[in-house]
Amino acid sequence: MTENIEVLTHSSIRICSQEGTIYCDPYQIRENRQDADYIFITHDHYDHFSIEDIQKVCREGTILIVPEKMESKAEKVFAGVRVRTVRPGEVYEIEGLKAETIAAYNNRKPFHPKAAGWTGYILNIDGQRIYIAGDTDFTKDMENIKCDIAIVPIGGIYTMNAKKAAEFINTIRPAAAIPAHYGSIVGKKEDAEVFAQNVKEPVRVEIKMQYL
Repeated sequence: MTENIEVLTHSSIRICSQEGTIYCDPYQIRENRQDADYIFITHDHYDHFSIEDIQKVCREGTILIVPEKMESKAEKVFAGVRVRTVRPGEVYEIEGLKAETIAAYNNRKPFHPKAAGWTGYILNIDGQRIYIAGDTDFTKDMENIKCDIAIVPIGGIYTMNAKKAAEFINTIRPAAAIPAHYGSIVGKKEDAEVFAQNVKEPVRVEIKMQYL
């Protein structure tokens, strides 16, 4: 179910699928891959919108999907990239790939304001709904999410911490949950174990972080 999903480091996600090779927030990529069919960006912070890392994975014809307010920044990335903009709470079909956008923001902290229009994504891939949350707290916009796999931040400070992320997973009850956004810039390696201990059955937690 999740064998095609990689968490490379922090919140850098790579998914290989029938729809193509998909990245979300590529960061600290260790080699030039140039294999991306789609690159989804959740917001414009340096650890999520890294031009250097996007250029390591994009190629001629790659589709770069960004929140609407990032359009001018995205167009400067690479001449051969096609830019698509999105806004929270919408459904899109992008060259055959179906994607839904979920608002990603902090409830009380100032780091990710709702007004910025930043977003997480639900991607319909190989018959599964994969939710990539981006940098967010557990918000009202997320309470009724339906997905098979959820990739959620657990590092705290800028996002949910491990226990709050587990509370969110226990609310939406996907088949599998994968922790992200910990172990480097923020959060400890041990946060993944705290998350796993607090997620209730039958949800299966899979720890996939590669570069710690």
